[in-house]
Amino acid sequence: MTAERAGRRRIAAAVLVTLAVLATAGWAIVGRRTDPGAHATARLPLDAPLPTVIPPGTRLVVGDPTTQRVAHHLGWDKNLPFEIEWANISGGPAVTEAFQARALDIGSAANIPPIHAIWVGIPVKIIAWRQKREPLKYPGYVIGTSPGSGIRTLADLKGKKIAFSPGQAQGAVVLNTLKVAGLTTRDVQLVDLPATAGVYDNALASNLVDAAPLGRAALTTKRYVADYGKEGARLLEHGPFRDDAGILYVRTETLEDPAKAAAIREYVKLHARAADWTREHREEWNRIYYLQDQHVSLEDARWIIEHGGGAGETPKDWDDVIAYQQQTIDFMADQIGRERFDAATLFDRRFEKVPQEDAASTVAAASHDSLSHKTP
Repeated sequence: MTAERAGRRRIAAAVLVTLAVLATAGWAIVGRRTDPGAHATARLPLDAPLPTVIPPGTRLVVGDPTTQRVAHHLGWDKNLPFEIEWANISGGPAVTEAFQARALDIGSAANIPPIHAIWVGIPVKIIAWRQKREPLKYPGYVIGTSPGSGIRTLADLKGKKIAFSPGQAQGAVVLNTLKVAGLTTRDVQLVDLPATAGVYDNALASNLVDAAPLGRAALTTKRYVADYGKEGARLLEHGPFRDDAGILYVRTETLEDPAKAAAIREYVKLHARAADWTREHREEWNRIYYLQDQHVSLEDARWIIEHGGGAGETPKDWDDVIAYQQQTIDFMADQIGRERFDAATLFDRRFEKVPQEDAASTVAAASHDSLSHKTP
């Protein structure tokens, strides 16, 4: 091993330790606290129809980077019927911390964080759901192995140290992968680490863990294999289960504020519209997000899109989604010793048809515009 490579691994280990300590201590969320009762004269029952009137001065704090970038690029955020403050917050750990601090109204994550929120005592509701058209062809994660692990197949995970975060999608990926391999948690050593930026890549590079779930379409994964593949690092497909859910969720108390509930209804429309736009304008999305914002090359941007499988789609109804989430709750509860609960209580089905309402109004507006421009 060269001195340069050894130095890189020492730095990686130091970064890992620092991030793990920060994660254990919790992230400090700085900013104004959201006020769930700022406009409400009375709490809105959770089974009442969603309000459509948004009082002046209604404000949402939102952590949803993709929608933010699309809305800003197209100017959609300038015409919203409420005030919006974009927060640089996404993913389970950061959203959970922000919800605890009441510093966020809407969070974006995978399907595991809202389940975890219930288990740690934060009542939340899912208000939007996206999923890939071909989830098994384009999984969100692969299993990365460390250079010195000797792992070549999933069966080789037996007896190995695996990075694990029970409150994130990566934790579910690990447990499902073990199931596919015919293993249980007793057959491996789960190392509790948060799956925040750089932690798992660095843990693998430093041989602090033998395996970890990595984002399949992440450039850090591509670079990890380029750097350490010759030393034995590998990427393994995790098996035939889906890991593609992307959701928006909110604290239940936020939905009890009529003003915020009405504004959230409009935001869910924006969220679905932005996903449709990224799917229909891939090259432009590459340019404005990956090239301009993330400063990656066009080649790398296209690699991300190719391996990611495109933007998720919004299901027309949530029956299958709720059944899937129930299976996830039951499986995770059994694996990590938590209480099962009814998945239906995790969803606010008042938002189920909201994206379709927006699509219908968009089509109607386009038809009206087309007719108004016809030559007599």
